[in-house]
Amino acid sequence: MTAHGTPLSSVLDTVGETPLVRVQSAPEAVPVYAKLESFNPGASVKDRIGLYIVEQLLERGDLEPGGTVIEPTAGNTGIGFAIAAGQLDVNAVFVVPERFSVEKQQLMDALGARVVNTPTEDGMGGAIDRAHELAEEIDGAVVPQQFSNPLNVEAHYETTGPEIFDALDGEVGAVVAGCGTAGTLMGIAKYALDQHPDTHVVAVEPEGSLYSTTKGADAEEDEYKIEGIGTHDTDTNELFEPELVDEIIQVPDRRAHDELKRLASEEGHLVASSSGAASVAARNVAERIRDGEIDVPYDSVATIFPDSSERYLSKGIYRSFEEWEG
Repeated sequence: MTAHGTPLSSVLDTVGETPLVRVQSAPEAVPVYAKLESFNPGASVKDRIGLYIVEQLLERGDLEPGGTVIEPTAGNTGIGFAIAAGQLDVNAVFVVPERFSVEKQQLMDALGARVVNTPTEDGMGGAIDRAHELAEEIDGAVVPQQFSNPLNVEAHYETTGPEIFDALDGEVGAVVAGCGTAGTLMGIAKYALDQHPDTHVVAVEPEGSLYSTTKGADAEEDEYKIEGIGTHDTDTNELFEPELVDEIIQVPDRRAHDELKRLASEEGHLVASSSGAASVAARNVAERIRDGEIDVPYDSVATIFPDSSERYLSKGIYRSFEEWEG
């Protein structure tokens, strides 16, 4: 986050240290605080892993200056990688399933990256396969692979987790976050559990996603509109550690959509569907803490609002539920 009193040398210095803001609709007795990741320079939480992973790959020698990062991504990760790559003398290629936000793809292109689309029906698995094919064709290319790279988790253990705990003086009772790659939640959860082993950890996914099956639920796979979180194939989400998670909350598309619109009209948050889902789940957790159904070390809940709604306006995110393309 830009420090107003100190000039910075690069846009990379503005990654992280995002505001933590109270969600006004949550119970007074158990406040919910949301980390506003749209304040990053690329307007999403993925700026953190873009910078952290590229720096670590260069430091380790796994990536050479002038080399190429190739990443399968729904878009935000590509933007984060593209910002870092452009400032650190690295080329960037992103493999994106066709259905994902056109705004994200335009921004990756604007940042100097090459965008390669794969068929929507092939999902992220198809994008991952294509990324590895391209890496074999391009000299000096690496595939960081956010879905399996421990640096994804490490980035949030080193930055997002400590920022939340510093802001709340260590008094965090529960952490609630959406799971796409699961890197954000896993990094924050590991940091939180190191601070207090009784911290309640909650994963959030769309209804129709399959993370719940890892905890024994009989979840039914279906399509969903919420973008950036969820999975249709848990085998591709290697970072997710079910044993660190106390529960998984599924949020229906309609509830997430209602909440993202409420957050804008009532609280001034211009956030997207994954934030709507996180807010619904976090408030649910806070209410159950208030009612004595969940034991936590502190009466507070921290969550993540990953990005901005502006990235999804072409999909009708603020129109009726039926008009929202997702």
